[in-house]
Amino acid sequence: MKLIPYWLDTAEASGDYRQTPVPENVDVAIIGAGFTGLSAALEFAKQGASVAVFETHTVGWGASGRNGGMATTGLAISFSTAVKRYGANRAVEMFQEYNDAIDTIEKLVHDNGIDCDYNRFGKLSLAFHKSHYEGFLKSQEKLATLADHHVTVIPKSEIHSEIGTDFYQGAMVDPLGAGLHVGKFVHGLAGAAVAAGADICENAAVTELKKVSGTVHDVHTTRGITRAKQVLVATSGYTGNITPWLQRRVIPVGSFIIVTDPLPEDVVNRILPNRRQASDSKMLTYYFRITPDNRLLFGGRARFALSSPDSDVKSAEILRKAMLELFPYLSNAKVDYIWGGLVDLSMDQMVHAGQHDGLFYSLCYSGHGVQMAAHMGKRMAHYMAGDKSANVWGDLKNPPVPGHFGPPWFLPFIGAAAKIIDRVK
Repeated sequence: MKLIPYWLDTAEASGDYRQTPVPENVDVAIIGAGFTGLSAALEFAKQGASVAVFETHTVGWGASGRNGGMATTGLAISFSTAVKRYGANRAVEMFQEYNDAIDTIEKLVHDNGIDCDYNRFGKLSLAFHKSHYEGFLKSQEKLATLADHHVTVIPKSEIHSEIGTDFYQGAMVDPLGAGLHVGKFVHGLAGAAVAAGADICENAAVTELKKVSGTVHDVHTTRGITRAKQVLVATSGYTGNITPWLQRRVIPVGSFIIVTDPLPEDVVNRILPNRRQASDSKMLTYYFRITPDNRLLFGGRARFALSSPDSDVKSAEILRKAMLELFPYLSNAKVDYIWGGLVDLSMDQMVHAGQHDGLFYSLCYSGHGVQMAAHMGKRMAHYMAGDKSANVWGDLKNPPVPGHFGPPWFLPFIGAAAKIIDRVK
């Protein structure tokens, strides 16, 4: 059993960037070599800008290599909630941005020849409670009426057409959801960015940002100092104290994953016959899919805790028990991989992107970062070049989390509340 992400273990690195010299001057410095940072770097380089990406570890080490590999439609909140909160027109605009984000991934894959097992098998949303199924019916109607977006709602009596379990009260299928091998994708982005002229500096942790004037900063790293005309913070759930204003607005929550050994074809066909990207409606959500080599990837917020080797192992035990509760016929399946990572939640579960005190940022994907991070990297390259319409999230209020100044001491309280909500709804 390996305590590393399956995606990174089964992808070929695009290069070794640990010795890439830190440039003295660049047009744009990017902090974080994940989907946001690499997508932005590629777009900036195509625009002719000089750009350097600084990464504490290696390409894809953070959330971009530790997720479920699902690029799915819909916001982190339900469409009905978005309509109530923002009004119909704004909710449709936000919803469409997620659809556009999947199109962005598809175009990046096609245009750059990235072999990453990209497929649009669709998204399968699973109702944990009957009330959640009723919510699916309401969302189906509103999506069709307001957004001209059509999904299929499946009652419990027909659920075996989509999943081999009786655990759920119904389901909703969106055909536009996609899956991909995110390890291959992140290295494909890195290779494309370097080929376009970007520099990637691995093992180059940013230790300090010294503002010179306006958006110009001296970026201090463990391998040298760069003066950048603009800086983009793309650190997701790993946002730390070098950007304290942003750190106070990001809730880092552990999300944990197990991956089985390869399964027989008949077993895979029983679990998810249509190979959808699946997730359920609980607060302590489960999400799962079939990998390109017929393993079951099963993840969730098993514990409201940060990721560490000890925490990952404890969470893996919880997830295996949950997996067998859904699919008891997997009792003999071995777990080959376990790992954890950090999801970047916000108070309102919305994306937040823009500029503060001369620093640009795009963060808070709230568990939907595969598509939105890659999309927002490209969007931010245009936004930072002067196209303010490229950032549809710019008008959202972005309040700090009360009492959040460092490690998220409040996670156990959030976890306890989530367990109560899952029991009573």
